[in-house]
Amino acid sequence: MQDTTLVRGDTDAQVRAARKDADGMAIAAFLLGLVGLLVMNIVLGPTAIVLAALALWRGTARRGRALLGLALGIADLVVLAVLVTVNGAVVWGFGA
Repeated sequence: MQDTTLVRGDTDAQVRAARKDADGMAIAAFLLGLVGLLVMNIVLGPTAIVLAALALWRGTARRGRALLGLALGIADLVVLAVLVTVNGAVVWGFGA
């Protein structure tokens, strides 16, 4: 596993690669959090939170997207808590 923390001796290419990785994590966090509102929120919510936190920690240029991913990941867990409290189950559906 590589350490991607930036130090003074890093080249511009290494800095751009680390920023690109962080941007990808921000986008993934947003998408996973969004999809997690509908399906598999027990898995996708925490994953979105972790990816968003990593992207913010690594200094992503897409800070807003990472924050949205963090908020959606938390919302996934809130939806899960409400479903378990109201239905007594982790599943939900429309209709009777």
